[in-house]
Amino acid sequence: MKLVLVTPEIPYNTGAIGRTCVALNLELILIKPYGFSLTEKAVRRAGTDYWKYVHLSEYDSWKHFLDDRKPRPESLFFFEEHGEQTLYDADYQPDAYLVFGCESKGLPLAILNGMEDQTFSLPMLDSRVRSLNLANVATAVIYQAMRTQLGG
Repeated sequence: MKLVLVTPEIPYNTGAIGRTCVALNLELILIKPYGFSLTEKAVRRAGTDYWKYVHLSEYDSWKHFLDDRKPRPESLFFFEEHGEQTLYDADYQPDAYLVFGCESKGLPLAILNGMEDQTFSLPMLDSRVRSLNLANVATAVIYQAMRTQLGG
């Protein structure tokens, strides 16, 4: 299983997600452009001293990622606040790519078009909350996706 961040903007989120990836032996795939530098102190601070252990891959664009990895469409799981299904409805496989967009805009429509069956949300019970922190959502999704592997 792999975690993909498309054009992340906030270094603290990327660092925290990187730390979770290290804890669970997951590859972190970052799609450029970023809203920060990976050498930025904030990324390292959020990842603490674990950042050096992140299994990190970088791609210049979503197209480059697809061309290189050639993922099966059913192995791509997109997470958006307006997904028609929840993260609990997905049938995660060990080769899954868990894909998240940037903090301010989410995933581009060009990526999501035609992938409605592979787009999921994290339920929120109070409509006053517009969105959740990316690092929190990614962590919740990762643990749900790996539930059977982790003994749940």
